[in-house]
Amino acid sequence: MAAEIIDGRQMAADVRAEVAEGVAALRSESGVTPGLAAVLVGEDPASEVYIRNKRLACDEAGMFSETLRLGASTSQAELMSLVTRLNADDRFHGILVQLPLPSHISEGKVIMALDPDKDVDGLHPVNGGRLTAGAPRFVPATPAGIQTMLVRSGNDPGGKHVVIVGRSNIVGKPLAALLMQKEPGANATVTVCHTGTPDIGAMTRQADIVVAAIGRPRAITADMVAEGAVVIDVGINRIDDSSTKSGTRLVGDVDFDAVAEKAKAISPVPRGVGPMTIAMLLTNTLKAARFAAGGRPE
Repeated sequence: MAAEIIDGRQMAADVRAEVAEGVAALRSESGVTPGLAAVLVGEDPASEVYIRNKRLACDEAGMFSETLRLGASTSQAELMSLVTRLNADDRFHGILVQLPLPSHISEGKVIMALDPDKDVDGLHPVNGGRLTAGAPRFVPATPAGIQTMLVRSGNDPGGKHVVIVGRSNIVGKPLAALLMQKEPGANATVTVCHTGTPDIGAMTRQADIVVAAIGRPRAITADMVAEGAVVIDVGINRIDDSSTKSGTRLVGDVDFDAVAEKAKAISPVPRGVGPMTIAMLLTNTLKAARFAAGGRPE
C-alpha cells in the first residue's frame, strides 16, 4: 500500500491563518498585540534557521516579535538576568530560549527562571504539572503539533495504541501525558520506548500509531511497523548525500520510503512536524496574550 502523506506544511498554514484571525480579534477587542521574545545564545546553524522561521511566522500572524542574540561566551548569570528582564516586560507575552544552549549554561536553571505564564514552549515544571494534571495552559509545541496533525488528518488517537519512541522532556514525555488525557483528540493507550527498551520493534509492531522521536536517522525500519499503521516522524537528521549540491540532506528517524509502503499514513521530513511546531508556538503565544489581557487563555 502507498501511505497517505500527512502534509504538516499545509496544516501549519491553516493553523497560522487561524492564529492571525485570533490576533486581529484580540487587538480589536483589547488593543493588545501578542508579543514573543526569542533568545538565541551562540551561533548554532539549525537554531538560526528555526528562529528566523519563527520570526517570519510571527510577522505573518500580525504578532510583535524580537530576537535577542547573545554570544556563545555569555555567562549563566547574564542569561538569567535577561530572562528576568523579559519576564517583567509587558511587550512580551511569550518567551522562548532556543535550545540547545552552550554546555557551560544549565538549561534547567534557565527554564526554571522563566515566568510560567510566559513559558510558551511549555517546558517549565509548572506547565509540565498542569499538563500531567489534565489542565494544561501551554502544551509543548511539538507534542501539540503532533496531536493536531493526527486529528486533522483523520487519524484521531482516541482508543488507539500509540507507541512513542523517545522520552525527552520536549517530545516524548509531554506527548505521552497529552495523548493519555480523557479529552477529545487524546484518550489513547500510550507506550513509551527509549534507548533502554530491549526490543523496540516488539513494541512498535503492536502500535496503531508510531511516533518516532529518538534522534537517530532511519532508526524505525519497515519490519518495525505494522501494516496500516500511522507513522509520525519527529526526527531531523543531516546525513551525507553526494547527489545534492550541499553534499548532505535531511532525513527523519523513520526509513521513509520503506515504511511508506506499509503505513496507512506517514509524515515526511522535512515538511512534516517542523512547520507544525512553529504554528503551535504561535497558538501558545496567542493564548498567553489573551490571558494577560484578562480573558480566558483558550
